[in-house]
Amino acid sequence: MTYAITQTCCSDATCVAVCPVNCIHPTPDEPDFGTTEMLYIDPKSCIDCGACADACPVDAIFPVDRLTGPLKRYEAVNAAHYEGRDPAPVPASPTFHAWGEPSFVRSLPSDFAPIRVAVVGTGPAGMYAAEDLLLHTNAEVTLIDRLPVAGGLVRYGVAPDHPGTKGAGDTLARFHTHPRATVRLGVEIGRDVTPEELAAHHDAVVYAVGAPSDRRLGIPGEDLPGSLSATSLVSWYNAHPETAPDTVALDTDALRATGRAVVVGTGNVALDVARILVSDPAALAGTDIADHALAALRGSLVREVVLLGRRGPEDAAYTASELLALGHLPGVDLVVDTHDPRIAEAVDAAGTGEKAALLKDVARETVDWTRGPDTGRRRIVLRFHSAPEEAVGPDAVRTVRTGGADLPAGLLIRAIGYRGVPLAGLPFDETTGTVPHTAGRVDGMTGTYVVGWIKRGPSGGIGANRACAAETVGSLLADAVDGRLPKPTGTAKAFGRLARARSGRLVDARGLAAIDRAERARGAAAGRPRVKLATVPELVAAARRGRLRGPAV
Repeated sequence: MTYAITQTCCSDATCVAVCPVNCIHPTPDEPDFGTTEMLYIDPKSCIDCGACADACPVDAIFPVDRLTGPLKRYEAVNAAHYEGRDPAPVPASPTFHAWGEPSFVRSLPSDFAPIRVAVVGTGPAGMYAAEDLLLHTNAEVTLIDRLPVAGGLVRYGVAPDHPGTKGAGDTLARFHTHPRATVRLGVEIGRDVTPEELAAHHDAVVYAVGAPSDRRLGIPGEDLPGSLSATSLVSWYNAHPETAPDTVALDTDALRATGRAVVVGTGNVALDVARILVSDPAALAGTDIADHALAALRGSLVREVVLLGRRGPEDAAYTASELLALGHLPGVDLVVDTHDPRIAEAVDAAGTGEKAALLKDVARETVDWTRGPDTGRRRIVLRFHSAPEEAVGPDAVRTVRTGGADLPAGLLIRAIGYRGVPLAGLPFDETTGTVPHTAGRVDGMTGTYVVGWIKRGPSGGIGANRACAAETVGSLLADAVDGRLPKPTGTAKAFGRLARARSGRLVDARGLAAIDRAERARGAAAGRPRVKLATVPELVAAARRGRLRGPAV
């Protein structure tokens, strides 16, 4: 029986590397790698060995005979990817291959002296870079994060009802305790330590700080109470310590009057926000969602979420897997608003595999916005060819005006993309929100590199960072071999002393492990995988209690 890749695919290609018959595509050396929404298993080539399922970091691969409910559809999704394509050549034996020439583009000569590399940011991009350095070289790596806990986007960006995706964080977390890795959390570069001081203690510095800001709509009323960014809402329900529990209110007078939230955008983040807002809190109670968010959702007055897309369904930014998941939410209806004839035309004319075809089985309705949502049902409405023009209300958002309609709403959420912010001491491109670079080398700064969203912009999921990190690490190691890296003047121990003296909230590997134990213990007591510590003081206190049990790492 063949295997199939399902919704939570991270596309980092770990499964490709272990497949003995080359039946998973696209592979990292194929042109469409990184452009398809996920990876796919060819049912005609799969030999049912299960190696891919064992290697998958996000538990996305299953035998097709075990797919049930919403996942059953992925048997056809995988097979459809290969329709009309020439089948990949299958070796005569899974053991004996015709191998290509070996390539060691991310390695150092065996007699090369160890280099010391600082990685700033402990999200997927930074940890993939650290993984490359620790597995392929004898480098020593200092892991730095401004927050007193590691994880970055996996911890604070992945929706709580996607536990499989969060599993990627557990896979990468094993490098926190690697013997050549040193953890220095709670240290902000530019506040506690200058970029120059960091560089003086390391041969190279890799910045993996992501894109923590958001894009603005630029419409009147955008700053009214009840209008916020998806960045803030996602941080709120994920217990980010810099997002206050009262950042989001779901029981306001405006929501009592309208019962409706409007989300601007049709990307995966927009779908995450919509799904969380209308999901049954009882289902979310079994996840690691923030306690304050769970309490707010239990008392939420939101009955309907409208997703506004500026263009048509053929240009929607969500992935097929995320849209398919919306259609299987218990007690939630999914509707396409057919206010514009182009919408139904695009859906009906779409061929297999096209984005608009995903909506063929979704209910359609020309929504009457003068009526409030049905209080007995919850629903998500997809409204294409509709851009926000103004948020209206005397004291808070009460109406969102779009072309051709006024939508009564008590909440307006912009989910139109993340954006990088300038970093102390580094060049910055205001247009793209990224650091100018060449193959990861920061322009004009020898020994300084970037990886992830601050390098390429906010595109691609968790797995996309593996290839991104490979390029950056390749550039770094090439510079090391060519003798282009500046020699550090300070030692690793000196940097540790400097960081501890400058930061009052420094957390090391033992402290990080203590935080993990504390959160899991809180979760076990509540029947949940973990209950996150939601403030910096709580995180630091938990870390320090753990460090008292033994010497610091």
